Amino acid sequence: MNIASIFSALAGLSWVIGIGVAILVGIRAGQGRPMRGGGRIILAVAVLAIVFTVLGAGMVFIEPQERGVVISALSPTGYRDQALEPGLRWVIPFFESVIRYPISNQNYTMSIAGSEGNVQGDDSIAARTSDGQEIYVDASVIFAIDPKKVIDVHIKWQNRYSEDLVRAQARGIVRDAVSQFGVEEVVTTERFTLVDNIRSKMAAKLSENGLILVDFVLRNITFSPEYAASVEQKQIAEQQSQQARFVVEQKRQEAEQARQVAQGQADAVIIRAKADAEARIIAAKAEAEALALISDALKNNPDLLTYQYISKLSPNIQAMLLPSNSPFLLQLPQYGPTQSGTTIIPTPEP
Repeated sequence: MNIASIFSALAGLSWVIGIGVAILVGIRAGQGRPMRGGGRIILAVAVLAIVFTVLGAGMVFIEPQERGVVISALSPTGYRDQALEPGLRWVIPFFESVIRYPISNQNYTMSIAGSEGNVQGDDSIAARTSDGQEIYVDASVIFAIDPKKVIDVHIKWQNRYSEDLVRAQARGIVRDAVSQFGVEEVVTTERFTLVDNIRSKMAAKLSENGLILVDFVLRNITFSPEYAASVEQKQIAEQQSQQARFVVEQKRQEAEQARQVAQGQADAVIIRAKADAEARIIAAKAEAEALALISDALKNNPDLLTYQYISKLSPNIQAMLLPSNSPFLLQLPQYGPTQSGTTIIPTPEP
């Protein structure tokens, strides 16, 4: 409670006391027992009540978040040229009155949800994009009255600035800005550009009428049922396309993997074939070299072949008969007993 309210309360109390004293004096006078000094008491209480009333009517306390517009019957314009600043101020009682205006931030919300906006029910902004799609915009305008232009706000709008200025300008500017973009641009690449355009135009319009735009908030964008259904179908088709591309890529990777496995198996077969061929070549060369060595040995020592032949015979053979008409496999150097007593005798021809 400020001092102006205290004086107003004291003025009311003084008038009550004065009326009560006047009634008591009248009753005593009617009973033939007049109250001594009753008239002076009534006069003193009345003067005190008038003083308090004048003080209560003339003193105004302006809060820090307020400015006061003085409506004056003594001014040719009907108001003071300067708004009252915060603190205890004085106006001419009964000839001037004060209308208070808040200069703190205020919020005006337009929403599709009935419980969120300043207007009950669906208060979203219906707008149409450049490609003919209808969207519904939820927005909040945060603003304040310019302390230097409180008089102008009172003259132009009084207490109607929220509905008649902020609401009307916001809805019109949003519709104009949305019409410059396509529906996909509004919700994707150009959303921030859209908000910047709206914010700059709103700031200019509010400034012309004594308000300051603190911020413009694009809360939500809702599509028409038809467009929402088409967007859903498009998303489903895109998901199916992505799934198909994934399957194709998976099959391609599987085919590539199978090709690499087959290539590896083919390379392994070629490597094994080359290894076998090289092994056979090496074996053939070794065998050829061995035969060459054997041939050289036989040239230098012809009896070596006879020795190898005899050494390969079974140790149990005591004698071996050959047909007289069969050629000798080997030309034996001589016939006679061996060290083991075995004699080789050729059979006569029949």
